[in-house]
Amino acid sequence: MSLAPQPLSPLDGRYRAQVSALGEHLSEAGLNRARIQVEVEWLIHLTDRSLFGSEPMADEAKRRLRRLVTEFGQEDIDSLAEREAVTRHDVKAVEYHVRDALARLGLGHLAELTHFACTSEDINNLSYAITIRAAVREVWMPRARAVVEALRARSLELAEAPMLAHTHGQPATPTTMGKELAVTVHRLERLLASVEEVEYLGKFSGATGTFSAHYAADPEHDWVASSYEFVTGLGLTWNPLTTQIESHDWQAQLYQRIAHIGRVLHNLCTDIWSYISMGYFRQIPQAGATGSSTMPHKINPIRFENAEANLELSAAILDSLAATLVTSRLQRDLTDSSAQRNIGVGLGHSMLALDNILKGLGEIAIDQDALDRDLEGNWEVLGEAIQTVIRAEITAGRSSIADPYAMLKELTRGHRVSGEELRAFVEGLDIPTEAKQRLQALTPALYVGVAADLARRVARAE
Repeated sequence: MSLAPQPLSPLDGRYRAQVSALGEHLSEAGLNRARIQVEVEWLIHLTDRSLFGSEPMADEAKRRLRRLVTEFGQEDIDSLAEREAVTRHDVKAVEYHVRDALARLGLGHLAELTHFACTSEDINNLSYAITIRAAVREVWMPRARAVVEALRARSLELAEAPMLAHTHGQPATPTTMGKELAVTVHRLERLLASVEEVEYLGKFSGATGTFSAHYAADPEHDWVASSYEFVTGLGLTWNPLTTQIESHDWQAQLYQRIAHIGRVLHNLCTDIWSYISMGYFRQIPQAGATGSSTMPHKINPIRFENAEANLELSAAILDSLAATLVTSRLQRDLTDSSAQRNIGVGLGHSMLALDNILKGLGEIAIDQDALDRDLEGNWEVLGEAIQTVIRAEITAGRSSIADPYAMLKELTRGHRVSGEELRAFVEGLDIPTEAKQRLQALTPALYVGVAADLARRVARAE
């Protein structure tokens, strides 16, 4: 028995609800709607300049024509699919769709200005820029910002929560959980700003980027200026020098930056997973949820594990796009056509990861008792403070101790040292009383420097 047709990708099946907003822009339907938008706006652009004996359309005619975009729906999707089955060419199907609409709207006399002097890539590159810009700015970026804001809130909440640091997996100079989370906030803020700085480029210059057909039709019109006005009028940055295709460098920049953000988030997920494993974070049970099919006690950190997998998939796709799209044989080949159809997949896996991280951050709570136990069990981390103070006193001429680093290494390396032992050690040092008192007042929980201030500063996005 065979199944009825089913979604092949989990993004269109199991996880559809979490990523469906991207489909508004990066689906085939979203792309076709943008193609219609470009065709319609080019037609209006030409008639507004009364080219080839045309006259500017009345405002009502423009509104009706633009409704092809704003009211684009399932009937149009089905019609375009039927046309493409015949034309075997997606952009040609869109052109015929617009031509038929002109006839219905009483504008059939303008039919030959549809797709005028355009190569398919003129329409496609602008349509991709429009849809990708909308998907990133309206869908992906708000979700990424929500993750940053959730991290910012946890950074503030845990700014003063002392914990043992682990450099190379070993007990190290204490920090605070809030400061560690703030590091990620700071990294993400910079990287998100770099995504916002990406320009969305567009070209509109004909079959090989030379405006040849345009000037053949009307040598007197300034087609280069028209191209600039048209592209920038769509809110895009004009690219004056291209082959048949827009060079896609802006896309490579965008995907590399989003993949970079994904890698920072992947690092966050593995760290939080480790903190959960160490008991620093406890997971908040969710009603009805099952952690293990056989071990009832378990609450698995699935949000962060799911995010890790999806960030890896997203990076693989976005890296591939960034590498593929910047090359094209001579003036044009079609490798970019197939590749660009997977933009939504790359961003979709990123969106799914963001959704899981956001939910995961809301399902964990700090276990300060666990943090305190680790701090209390590792007084030897104060060896750094003691030897540093001794070195300062030697430099100031207030101590004659030789090689304080070696002295503290002998005392602490590979050993558990209690607070009492360290205080007794400090008492016997040849350093001023004030320095001794300062060191004897230290505990691992207090040896966090200005971590709390740093957490608060970065968490406020200063």
